[in-house]
Amino acid sequence: MGTVGAFMRRVALLLTCLTMGFAPAMAAPCPGNPNALGTARTITVEQTAFPRIGTVQYRNTLPLNDREVVITFDDGPLPPYTTRVLDALARECVQATFFLVGRMATAHPELVRRIYNAGHVIGTHSQNHPLTFDQMELPRVEREVTAGIASVQAAAGNPKAVAPFFRIPGLARTRQVEAYLASKSLSVWSADEVADDWFRDVTASDIVRKAIERIEGRGRGVLLLHDIHPATAMAVPVLLRELKKRGFKVVHAIPAGERPRSVPELDTPVADSGSWPRVVKASAPAVAQTATLPRLPAARPDAARSPLTTRTTTVSAARKQSYPTGTTTSHTTNRRTATAAPSRTQTVVQRRTWTTSWPRQTRYSYWR
Repeated sequence: MGTVGAFMRRVALLLTCLTMGFAPAMAAPCPGNPNALGTARTITVEQTAFPRIGTVQYRNTLPLNDREVVITFDDGPLPPYTTRVLDALARECVQATFFLVGRMATAHPELVRRIYNAGHVIGTHSQNHPLTFDQMELPRVEREVTAGIASVQAAAGNPKAVAPFFRIPGLARTRQVEAYLASKSLSVWSADEVADDWFRDVTASDIVRKAIERIEGRGRGVLLLHDIHPATAMAVPVLLRELKKRGFKVVHAIPAGERPRSVPELDTPVADSGSWPRVVKASAPAVAQTATLPRLPAARPDAARSPLTTRTTTVSAARKQSYPTGTTTSHTTNRRTATAAPSRTQTVVQRRTWTTSWPRQTRYSYWR
């Protein structure tokens, strides 16, 4: 009877976990790294329960405990940077969520399948990564979303390998876009913390410092990174070690429903076998020195969320179609200002802008 009772208790615990949307904790050891950060547990994300995720833009986010983090990456895959990110995650036995761009997935299907077979979750991030979702007509939004999903599914080799998770490029949301995504049963992901790893001239040290400060300030959350940048690829190993040092645990968000155990692998092209571009390789020793984490203040249980650094940038003449001459924009999340030149009376849309790696595009500010 004791054996039967113990079995029934395990069954009851499992049913309770599934009912609450959680899967049992993943306590398997990490091969070759007994001190790895690891993945503490999984949480099942259903669109009906979590239609919109991330306090950067929404009121709700994932139900994480204190000092729990969900790690996400956008814009890939792109070798060799995505490859290096995957290597770093594998060394620490950490699972993450990758929001892939359709045309990037089509160009590198072997990386898409490696991401999935490594145990990560694949979401989508549009077909071409336009940063004007908040300005596009609905038919174009539909094309970007559906084509992106189709491209990633084709690259993965199995439609069921792609989760119904979507992150809007540039987080440029509108109610029309959100309503459309909801009609397709897609969970819309924003974030709780960002590390500004898309900024020009950002270093690995900057990325780690900002990520840790903001995660410490909130105590938990969904972290947004980009696996297409060399600085991010160098920052991830340091960031994972720092999370471990500070007592954080990684939670893996997975979709509801059945998923294939694996997908057929593809051979890695010789040009994408892991070598860094020459310009990065030549400067790697100098850049690598910045990958060490600066001394950060000790964590405080009641610490307020760290504010984003504010800096003002004059808009160049190439963007006169969007801003009058002399307009400045404030690079903050919670406050935005725009001051038009005295000689102009045109109304200025109050947004912050910054340069991304995507040619001829401007990313706009978050808004609640």
